[in-house]
Amino acid sequence: MAEKLIPLHGGYRKLKSFQVAELVYDVTVRFCGRYIDPRSRTHDQMVQAARSGVQNIAEGSQMSGTSRKMEIKLTNVARASLEELRRDYEDFLRQRGLQLWPRKDARRTELIARRPVTVDDVAAWAREVHQRKGRMDRMDGVDKAKRGGESIVSMKSTYPEISANGALALIAVACSLLDRQIAAQGKAFLNEGGFTERLYRIRKTRRQS
Repeated sequence: MAEKLIPLHGGYRKLKSFQVAELVYDVTVRFCGRYIDPRSRTHDQMVQAARSGVQNIAEGSQMSGTSRKMEIKLTNVARASLEELRRDYEDFLRQRGLQLWPRKDARRTELIARRPVTVDDVAAWAREVHQRKGRMDRMDGVDKAKRGGESIVSMKSTYPEISANGALALIAVACSLLDRQIAAQGKAFLNEGGFTERLYRIRKTRRQS
């Protein structure tokens, strides 16, 4: 089959990295709407970083038809934007004295295993985690009462922690997918070259035929 000057490109909606990054964006918009002051710079930065992660994957995919170098560059910008967003979520937890869950935490693993598609899927997971934590704390409160200690009263403060850690789990998936995507793009560029090399090969083939 003859090599095409402009190969098929732009199918970013089918990329798993795009799908997860888009979910991260939706989750971040809802998270910031609930837990970050809308007048603060942090609110805008987090939403824009999440949006950049999605948009640069799409733009890089569209540019791949004529520039593999630009595809790699834009995909790497998407990866960097999600890394910035990861730091914002970690700062949110640290500054409020909330727990940053380990990467192998069972709750993170549970969310990833569910393969959530929408922000409501993530919210359902958060509610379940919150309810389980509430039951455990009530049991712990009973035990402490028997020992003359104090029980834990309010569980509302755990929702920001659960939501932030859920977002971090999804960001980790998106970043891992983008790392592999960038590596594959680099390998393809080394093996096949870019648009200029492809143009030369096609013109040479045409002249010889």
